[in-house]
Amino acid sequence: MWIRDRQASATAAEFFAGVGLVRMALERVGVQIAFANDISPVKQRMYAENFGLDEFALADIRELTGDDVPSVDIATASFPCTDVSLAGTRAGLKGKESGLLGDFLRIIDEMGDRRPQLLLIENVTGFASSDEGRDLVRTLEYLSALGYWSDILNLDARRFVPQSRPRMFILCDRAPASIESNLWGSTAPLRPVWATSLFRQHPLIQSYPAQIPLPPDKASENIEDVLEPFDKDASIWWDEERKNNFEASLSAINLRRAKALREHPEIMHATSYRRTRGGQAVWEIRGDDISGCLRTTRGGSSKQAVVEGGKGELRVRWMTAREYARLQGAPDFRWGRASDLQARFALGDAVCVPAVEWLARHHFSRLLS
Repeated sequence: MWIRDRQASATAAEFFAGVGLVRMALERVGVQIAFANDISPVKQRMYAENFGLDEFALADIRELTGDDVPSVDIATASFPCTDVSLAGTRAGLKGKESGLLGDFLRIIDEMGDRRPQLLLIENVTGFASSDEGRDLVRTLEYLSALGYWSDILNLDARRFVPQSRPRMFILCDRAPASIESNLWGSTAPLRPVWATSLFRQHPLIQSYPAQIPLPPDKASENIEDVLEPFDKDASIWWDEERKNNFEASLSAINLRRAKALREHPEIMHATSYRRTRGGQAVWEIRGDDISGCLRTTRGGSSKQAVVEGGKGELRVRWMTAREYARLQGAPDFRWGRASDLQARFALGDAVCVPAVEWLARHHFSRLLS
């Protein structure tokens, strides 16, 4: 069972809880989860492996009301990105999955005077352009009508772990310490330029400058630090036919990267992912020491591969669930009887723990002892 790092001084409700990585982040800063909700039985079982189920409500959020949620200081929502992602349907908040954000807001509304003091809403940066930006504006206006002041920050997981994972966070406060315009510049490196303009253009949005210090520029680890070691004859490596097909799909620049790996005097690694270019599936090898953004493993294009090269040899394999967990900042995460594929799906659908921890430590600071 996951052990929190310190005694809890604030309580939270965790919506779209998944396997509990938001909880892991909050408990690290002293926040106790009083309520968690998700609809997936598979994710619930993995959540139970790490946290138990005392606070977990397995239910469709559309069937919940404000009365189902206990009084808490904080509420979080990592709502589905399917319809707002640039790689998704782009149906926006009218979509079946991303539209569930509306039910989270409805529940907060129904809590009335018990509304949490602070909210933390997370999604892909594509939410900013969903329905030409109107989805975000309507969300912020709704939050303002509920009595919240909001700020928007973009934070990339690569500041904490060797994974490129930019995410948008909406930070909301019912009683911010300051709304002074001269403070907007203090977190400018995390706040997208367009956000300040958006706030100024829409007078119905109550905005404030969240005071979040800058995290490190880059993680202390690189991809070599998180990969599991496998003997070169292990069955996890792709066979010759599959590896040859992999190399045959590479563009000129990716062939050069594969060649450099193969010819390196020591064993080196890179990550690779499949793209569709000109209607054809091709593999691309990253030219740096981090992984691409982890995704839900619904298909081959969303699963990452590891390329190992050196001393005249080249090998390729799928990334493991344990590596997914490490890249999400949750190296000790357990998935019990779930399959490796189910674990990768759930972890790819989750948050980067240290990124959420960083925001929580500062956004929730006035509630933490």
